[in-house]
Formats: sequence, C-alpha cells, structure tokens
Amino acid sequence: MNAAPHRAAFEPRAGRRAAAGFSLVEVLVALVIASIGLLGLAKMESLGIASTNIAGTRSLAAIEAASLAAMMHADRAYWAGGFAPASFTVNGGGNGTIAISNSGLAAAYNCTIAGSSSCAPASLAAYDVQNWAADLNRVLPPYLATVTCSTTGFPVSCAIEVQWTESGVAANALQTNMAALNAPTYILYVEP
Repeated sequence: MNAAPHRAAFEPRAGRRAAAGFSLVEVLVALVIASIGLLGLAKMESLGIASTNIAGTRSLAAIEAASLAAMMHADRAYWAGGFAPASFTVNGGGNGTIAISNSGLAAAYNCTIAGSSSCAPASLAAYDVQNWAADLNRVLPPYLATVTCSTTGFPVSCAIEVQWTESGVAANALQTNMAALNAPTYILYVEP
C-alpha cells in the first residue's frame, strides 16, 4: 500500500516537467529554418524587381524602334525613295552625348519653324533621327543603334537594331556567366 501513494505523488511532477516548454536547441533549429525561408523570399523579391526593370527597358527599346519606323513611314520621299544611307549608327553614351555616323543625318536642322515652306525630305530625316537618338538617350542606358537599309532594289527595306547594356540579378551561376543577358539586342524590320 505504501508504494501506490508514493507513485501518485510523483506523477503530476513528471507531467509538469514534460509540458514545461521548448528546449534551446528546438528554438535554434526553428530560427535557422525561418531564416533560410526569409532569405529565399528576399532573393525571389530581388529577382522579381530586376526582371521587371529589364522587361521595362526592353519594352522601351521596342517602342523607340517602332517610333523610328513610324518616322520612316511619314518621310517616304527620303527613306523609300532610295536616298537613305545604306547603313548608319547612333551611339548614345547615356550622359547626354550622341554620335551619329552619317554626316547628312548628323547635320542640325530645325523642322519646327512655322512658315510657308516645309523641310526637305533629307532635312526632315536628319531632324527625325536626331530627335530619335535624343529620346533613346533619355530612356536607355548606353546604347548602340544601327540602321541598315537596302537601297539597291525596290521596295526599300530597313533593319533597326538597338543594343544596350543592362544589369540584372542572376538566379544561378549559369545566368551569372551568360554575357547575352548583359547586352540584349532588339531588331525591327520595316519597309518605309
């Protein structure tokens, strides 16, 4: 009989010890797991933001190439008439400097002056290319645009190629080593 009350006296104390709480090791393991999860979420967030910025820049390059194509359609006398140069480049440094390789298209013209006479097709083309280059300089990082036109046959066709540098966040080592991610190219083919 003595043994039974003695066991009953110790049972509540053993139950209290088991329900007392977590050990320090359990808390540390939970913190490590939570930290790894939060770091993964932070990496996904940075990849998402970088991808959005890259997509925005690529969209702007496409819009700007389409803008020059529209200018070519508006000035058909120059671009489709066989007067366009076979090739020229526009180089924007991103700091406001612009270099146009064709001297005829680099000459300064102002086709916005009100008056009875309009700009000649070559003057309008130069004005359009200069404004297009300035627009590219405002929206893209340092870039190189190349316009190549087939001037030997009709209809004339042109290729507008815009290349720029971009920086992004890589998800893995393969993307880090891929140079093509850092220098994308957008090409638009147009018949003026």
